[in-house]
Amino acid sequence: MRTRLEAFAGCVLAVAVASGAIAALDRWVPVLSLAILYLLAVLPVAIVWGIGPAVLVSVGSMLTFNFFFLPPVHTFTLADSQNWLALVVFAVTAVVVGELAARARRRAREAALLAERATTLADERERLAQEALEAEALRRADALKTALLRAVSHDLRTPLMAISTAAGALSRGDLAIDEADRDELLATILAASDRLDHLVVNLLDLSRLQAGAAPPELELVDEEGLVVRALDELGGEARIEVSLPDDAPLVRVDGHQIQRVLVNLIENALKYSSAGEPVRVQVAATPVETLVRVIDHGPGVPFEEREAIFEPFHRGSRVGEARGAGLGLAIARGFAEANGGRISVESRAGQGATFVLSLPSVAAPVTVA
Repeated sequence: MRTRLEAFAGCVLAVAVASGAIAALDRWVPVLSLAILYLLAVLPVAIVWGIGPAVLVSVGSMLTFNFFFLPPVHTFTLADSQNWLALVVFAVTAVVVGELAARARRRAREAALLAERATTLADERERLAQEALEAEALRRADALKTALLRAVSHDLRTPLMAISTAAGALSRGDLAIDEADRDELLATILAASDRLDHLVVNLLDLSRLQAGAAPPELELVDEEGLVVRALDELGGEARIEVSLPDDAPLVRVDGHQIQRVLVNLIENALKYSSAGEPVRVQVAATPVETLVRVIDHGPGVPFEEREAIFEPFHRGSRVGEARGAGLGLAIARGFAEANGGRISVESRAGQGATFVLSLPSVAAPVTVA
C-alpha cells in the first residue's frame, strides 16, 4: 500500500513540476512546443515505478496541459481541432517513452540479478575448488601416510631384523662361532645399520621438504667440485665414468643439497644398472644453465611413469630385484627445485635412462691483478 501511495504522489509531483516549468516559459515559447516537457515527467516515473504509473502520468499530463494551457483554458474543450492531434501524438509518445524506460529498468534489474547470480556461482565455484584442493591434499596425505607405514613396516623392519638376528647370534654363549662367521655377522650389522641410517635420513629430508623447512643456503660453487664430493661420498665406485668441461661452470646453490641430489641420482643409476655396465656422469654448460647428465644402461623408464617416479614411495614397474623405499628421486627433485633447478628424465625402453639436472649458470667473477 505504501508503495502505491508513493507512486501516486510521485506522479502528481512530476506533473506539477512539468506544468510549473511550462507556465514559466509560456511567455517566450509557443505553448504546443512546451508539451515536450511532460516527457521529462514520464521518464523518471517509468524508471522508478514502471509502465503503469507512467501511463497515469501521460494521461494526467495531457489533461493538465489541455486544462491550463490550451484555449479555452480552464476547460477540457479545445477551440482548435489541430490541438487534438497534438494531444494524441503527445499521449502516444509519452506511453511509448514510458514503456521504453520501464523496459530499460526491467532489463537493468534482470542484469543486476544475473550479475548477482553469477557472483554467487563464482563464490560457489571457488568454494568447490577449495574443497577439491583440500580433498586432494587429504588424499595425498593419506597416500603418503599409507606409504610411510609401508616403509616403516618393511624397509625399516628388514634392517632392524637383520641387526637383531646377527646381534643375537653374537651374544649367544652356547653357540660356537668361528672368526669368519663372526666377521660376516658384524658385516651384516654394519650394512643393515648403514641402510637404516640412509632410510631415516631420507625420511627426515622428505618431511623437511614437504613442510617447507629446507630453505637453501646459497653459495657460489663450481659444479665440478660438487660432482667430486658426491663421488667421494659414494666411496669411489669404479663403474662411474665422469666427463667434465675444461672450464668448471659456476652455480649459486646450497652445496650440501645439490650434493645430495647428485648422490641420489648416481645411486639410482648404479642400483638399476647391471654389475658390468658403467654409469656416466657428464657435465656441460650453456650461457644460461649448467647440465649434469647421469646415464645408466638399466631397464629404462616407461613413458607413462616419467613423472610418477619422482613421487615419494613410488617404485617403477621395472625395478626388478633392486631394493629401496622410493624416496631418492623425490628428494632429488625437491632439493633441485628448492635451488631454482629442475630434474627431467630421458629414456627409451631397454636402452637405459638419462636423468638431467639443470641449474642456472652464474658468470665467473672477474679478478683484477
